[in-house]
Amino acid sequence: MTPTPYTTLITAQALMHLQASGQPLMVFDCSFDLMNPAAGDDLYAQAHIPGATYMHLDRDLSDHSGATDTASGGRHPLPSRETFAERLRSRGFEPGMQAVVYDRQGMQYCGRLWWMLKWCGHDAVAVLDGGLPAWQAAGGPVVSGPDAAPRAPGRFVLQPPLMRTTCAQEVARQLGTPVQTILDARAPARYRGDMEPLDPVAGHIPGALNRPFTDNFLPDGRFKPADQLRAEFEALLAGRPPESVVHHCGSGVTAVPNLLAMELAGLGRAALFPGSWSEWSRTPGLPCARGG
Repeated sequence: MTPTPYTTLITAQALMHLQASGQPLMVFDCSFDLMNPAAGDDLYAQAHIPGATYMHLDRDLSDHSGATDTASGGRHPLPSRETFAERLRSRGFEPGMQAVVYDRQGMQYCGRLWWMLKWCGHDAVAVLDGGLPAWQAAGGPVVSGPDAAPRAPGRFVLQPPLMRTTCAQEVARQLGTPVQTILDARAPARYRGDMEPLDPVAGHIPGALNRPFTDNFLPDGRFKPADQLRAEFEALLAGRPPESVVHHCGSGVTAVPNLLAMELAGLGRAALFPGSWSEWSRTPGLPCARGG
């Protein structure tokens, strides 16, 4: 009998059980630092879950090659699904494998890989709730050293996308209509336009609601209970239909915790604008708003 896959969150204890069971499993460390992109490799080398492979936000989960087939714009352009599938195969990823993703930065980055695997049609992927700190607090072992283990190529095959995306032009076309509700996951100061450390223009997409992605977590770094998340999102949406939501942030990365939180809350799987503010603010003619 095939075990039920984990598709949203997995606890440290459940991951330990999976490792001991011998079930086909691949664990991915997505630790990163936007202000110091080289730091992720160093963090992984210092300590990671045994057997975990490292996925770098810029090298592995984005496409900065200048390719014409990227799936989004912005600071972290999505690679095409075909390009990303080949990257997964190069890591030894197989159809039917349970994937577990984590980082040590409050789940800022690992959600990107959770989302991308589902975008490639692979549903059996879960975020380690609480990340590496929760793993270590539960007594999980860590090892050090670079990700240098050779792996035989996998046979991963693309399936129909399980995630919805939208683009700047479509977001602009639907501005102000009831069929679209934009949720901005950035910190309030960036949403208001008080400051902007990364993109050329400060502010937000007109009409966007602000839900900082950090609002989804308890003090120990785990996601809030589902009923609490549902109450908070329903209060923010104030009657707007959950299916109208389009998630975005600075570059399509930290919007994912909001998207996952809505799914945990039983509010469905909303769309993502992968290019996010970094694409919107660089596109001539698109309106930008400031203030609360």
